[in-house]
Amino acid sequence: MVTASDPDPAPLFQARDLVKTYGSGVSLVNALRGVDLDIWPGEFVVLLGPSGSGKSTLLNIMGGLDQPTSGSLRYGDQDLTKCTTSELTRYRREHVGFVFQFYNLVPSLTARENVELVTDIAREPLPATESLDRVGLRERMNHFPSQLSGGEQQRVAIARAIAKRPAVLLCDEPTGALDVKTGVLVLEVIARVNRELGTTVAIITHNAAIAGMADRVVMLSDGAIHEVRKNSRRVDPSEISW
Repeated sequence: MVTASDPDPAPLFQARDLVKTYGSGVSLVNALRGVDLDIWPGEFVVLLGPSGSGKSTLLNIMGGLDQPTSGSLRYGDQDLTKCTTSELTRYRREHVGFVFQFYNLVPSLTARENVELVTDIAREPLPATESLDRVGLRERMNHFPSQLSGGEQQRVAIARAIAKRPAVLLCDEPTGALDVKTGVLVLEVIARVNRELGTTVAIITHNAAIAGMADRVVMLSDGAIHEVRKNSRRVDPSEISW
């Protein structure tokens, strides 16, 4: 987490005038309209807004899953908007962990084997057992997804995401399919990853209650950022309810 005592680090992400359009003519959709945003190393950011506000589009571009129509996005000294497909694949593999609303686990593999799918391709991965231990599931590592609750499956997905030691964890509605109690457990895991591993975290959500646990809240509407708010303190996930 970035603090006031940090010696002015350079932004990890630097977006300038990002535009993303889909279709053409009468079917043209402006998903992003000139977004400018800096995200700092170790920061916890919540991207907040209703459906259709551009949150997922922005997250997908940050994660190297999509390219903007125009504008630039830098990750460190790398301009992601000028990368080839293979360069973006390498960027995702080496730097980014993803957590989605639906867990995307392989049903025929155990929790440990699902995490090992990532450790097999990462350069310096955390052992699968350590990753699962960090999310509180060491004792469930030999269970299949069908034997795990929704919250446990999401924690396996987080363990898989952090196993390659990513600099960035991008989360798309990670509690969207969970009840409040289970969702809070998942948020506690994400907060701990940010705090203990120094991983930069960006969560997109339409749930305003989650905004309190962030360093900064970026509010989007109709493809544009209309407010950026810095929290005076980060709320512990145990204090959140919705």
